Amino acid sequence: MSAPIATLVTHTSVVPDHIDDFTSWQQQVNDTIAMFPGYLDHTVIPPNPPLQTDWVIIQRFQTVDAARTWLQSTERQHLLDTIQPFLIGPTDIHLFTEDEPSGSSSPVSVIISTRLKPDQQGAFLRWYRRISAVQSRFEGFQGYKFEPPIPGVQEDWVTILRFDSDAHLEAWLNSEERKQMLQEAEAFSLDTHLRKVGVGFEAWFRFAGGQQQSSLSSWKVNMLVLLALYPTVFLFSIFVQTPLLLHRGMPFWLALFIGNAFSTSILGWILVPYLSKLFSWWLDPLKHASLPARTITWGGTALILVIYAVLLFVFSRLS
Repeated sequence: MSAPIATLVTHTSVVPDHIDDFTSWQQQVNDTIAMFPGYLDHTVIPPNPPLQTDWVIIQRFQTVDAARTWLQSTERQHLLDTIQPFLIGPTDIHLFTEDEPSGSSSPVSVIISTRLKPDQQGAFLRWYRRISAVQSRFEGFQGYKFEPPIPGVQEDWVTILRFDSDAHLEAWLNSEERKQMLQEAEAFSLDTHLRKVGVGFEAWFRFAGGQQQSSLSSWKVNMLVLLALYPTVFLFSIFVQTPLLLHRGMPFWLALFIGNAFSTSILGWILVPYLSKLFSWWLDPLKHASLPARTITWGGTALILVIYAVLLFVFSRLS
């Protein structure tokens, strides 16, 4: 059996006036980490208040050792030193050892970190089994992921809760049952805090068996969305919006709304799910081929660029 993929999930807050500095710095991180053995890909999720107030950076590696090598590298430490003045509060870093990172198959997830008092692991685990049973009874609960501390990486016990909506998650987080159990946990815990993670286009990407791929690289998602969006908008404009709506006297603002509603519906229900299956080998090359992941990524990217070029050529003739 092959070693599980290791995923680093970093939560950090940035001084509002230095967002541009942070994005430039993140590009330096991406360029540097790409040179490390065992690195696979990354996703950067910007804040989405009020659901998600932090920047979330997801980085995948072939093994836990590869992730540790990056975490302990002088290159990473130097990068952290340069960005530290622009960050607010502590930065949370969690390592998960599975094929998918902390972003879950549900619309909303929360990462809960707990630091224990010395020699209190047994009491914590007994308490954790009880609170897991209680939270599973709440509406919208879709599961959890539980990770113990990893020496040299994280000192906290980490839980990822998955709920089908923010409202259902908040109902559990603010429930009297949870408040009572957190009071019990004060006897053996030093600190507990949580952070939410939102989702974007990834909600459109589903594979066989109804499983959503949550570890997608954002640039791959955007390329496929553009591949579906461009011909949809162009063809609707040429054959419907212009001759049937605008030329019949409909106001532009209303015709544009109808076009956007149609495009969003056809993308979300048909085109993007279809393309996600068709290009699943490219979206997650480790699961669908034996070739090196980078070879598959470059090949798939080139193929999509060729399709872009063909669409541009064909549509230029129709304009």
